[in-house]
Order: sequence, then C-alpha cells, then structure tokens
Amino acid sequence: MSFDLATFLTAFAVIFLAELPDKTMFASLAMGTRMRPLWVWFGTSTAFLVHVAIAVAAGSVFALLPKPLVQVVAAALFAFGAYTLLRGGGDDDDEDAAPDKKVTGLWPTYLTAFTVVFISEWGDLTQITTANLAATRGPLPVALGALLALVSVSALALIAGRFIAERVPLRIVQRIGGVLMAGLAVWSLTEAVLG
Repeated sequence: MSFDLATFLTAFAVIFLAELPDKTMFASLAMGTRMRPLWVWFGTSTAFLVHVAIAVAAGSVFALLPKPLVQVVAAALFAFGAYTLLRGGGDDDDEDAAPDKKVTGLWPTYLTAFTVVFISEWGDLTQITTANLAATRGPLPVALGALLALVSVSALALIAGRFIAERVPLRIVQRIGGVLMAGLAVWSLTEAVLG
C-alpha cells in the first residue's frame, strides 16, 4: 500500500481552510489568553486526534458501500460544506467556548481544552469532510492530512491568532474553503457518474 501524497495534501488544504475561520480557532485563541498555550495545544490536539480517528473509521465503513453511492453522498455533503462556508455567519460567535476565570495547572488546562474542542467539534463540518475524504480517497493520507491541518490551526491560533483576527479577513478564507469544497463536490459527482 503506497502513500497518496495528493490525497494527503488535499485533506490538509481542505480541512485547514475549513477550520481556520471556525469556532475552534477562536476557542483556542481565547483559551490561550487564560491558560498556558502549550498545554491548551496538547488538549486540543488530543481532541482532534480522537475526532479524526472517529471520522476515518466512519469513512472506512462508508467505503464498503457501492462506490457510486458513496461518491454521490460525498458530493452532496461536500456541496453542503461549500454552501455552509460560502454563506458564512453563525459559527463565528463562540464567546462561551472558554471559561471567564483563569485556569492553571497542566491537567485542568489540558482537560478544559480537550473538552471544549471535543464537544464543539462533534459533527462539525471538518469531521464530516474527513469522513467523506476517507470514504472516497483513502484513510491513512486523509487521517494524517486532516490531523496535521487541525493541530496546525490550533497552534496558529495560539501563536498568531490575534494578528490573524485583526488583519486577515476571515471571510476571504471562508470563501476559499467554500470554493475548494464545491470543487470536491463536483469531482466526487463526476467520479460517481463516469466511474
């Protein structure tokens, strides 16, 4: 079994762009102002690892279905993801993601970060996208690409989140992610029709 670099890069790019303007980036930023950033990153990264494993397992089960059916369902879900990103709004407000008081200590920080991300990412667009990609492209490169994208966004939020929030229009990042999702929807539908 060979490692598909194109699938890895596709998973990384799509998940990174979809997660960048998402509530988890802002939650990581908020938690990083109240807690030690490295410990927050360990907690968020562990939660992302669990979510990617669940998504890839679900995608692998879907892969057992007839390929044209999987491709049509994946196309529909990618189209929904594109619609969600392109219409914008809603998910940017997540002020309740982190507690108002300062959390100290490794385990309280780790558990707070893990819990916030684990709960907020359940059934999220990036988890559904990871499952779709795993069902249609291959589990290992998708898992590694998605996980690297998610932990990178969390690290980016903790390191440079304030800079990005003040200077880079997140709506543009949302639009790029939406266009990529739309492209994946067309690609999946084309594969379903043409075989």
